[in-house]
Amino acid sequence: MLQLSRRTTVLTVCAAVLVALLAVAAFAPLPVSIVMPGPTADVLGSSKGTQVITITGTPVRATTGQLRMLTVSATAPNASVHFSDVWRAWWNKDQAAMPRDSVYPSGGSVQQITKVNQKEMTQSQENATAAALQHLGLSPSQVKVKLQLADVGGPSAGLLFTLGIIDKVDGNGHGGDLTGGRVVAGTGTIDPSGKVGAVGGVPLKEVSAKRDGATVFLVPRAECSDAKAQLPSGLKLIPVQTLDGALSALNDLNAGKPTPAC
Repeated sequence: MLQLSRRTTVLTVCAAVLVALLAVAAFAPLPVSIVMPGPTADVLGSSKGTQVITITGTPVRATTGQLRMLTVSATAPNASVHFSDVWRAWWNKDQAAMPRDSVYPSGGSVQQITKVNQKEMTQSQENATAAALQHLGLSPSQVKVKLQLADVGGPSAGLLFTLGIIDKVDGNGHGGDLTGGRVVAGTGTIDPSGKVGAVGGVPLKEVSAKRDGATVFLVPRAECSDAKAQLPSGLKLIPVQTLDGALSALNDLNAGKPTPAC
């Protein structure tokens, strides 16, 4: 009988171990979330039958156009994601595989993560209201703003909430709309002083913006690189850093003037 050499035996064992490890890796859950374009909502209108922005204590105006806040959808924080899922996402331009900790707060249960997202949304709404009322010169003790958007968490709608409040109260300040009648989409956090912050997921949000009719996309300037990488055709990219910058850019756009570019 043919005898195997020691080296052949070692290589055979190593190959078997490698195949076994690859098999385990292929079927073992990974600490990854699959992310894809999510639903959008016009903050000037209603979502699931409920008005997104309700203002009392000051006159409001009718608006035209849309201001669409954007979301991404992701596999649940407790979902089992495998190598095959990551492989499919790699080849699908409308999906991305991201570390789970970059999508959800780490170390918590599904219920705890939901609470964190809800807390971030509440803080975002408070910041948006404060920034808008400060810009409009209105007192929060006299003017009340109610923001309602079901099944959405996190802080990324802050900029669009702020623009929506301003558009409903004052428009562009000269009798017109901030949107100029367009479908304007955007993303970005905001603080009470009007500073706009990065949010992540921009390429996927561009897909949902284009899908839902947007022709203009407001993006935090810090995310210009990601925003330019796979920009859908027909979608004009406008980077912003502050609320005043966003308002100025929209007014320039409506006047036919050049706007900031990435």
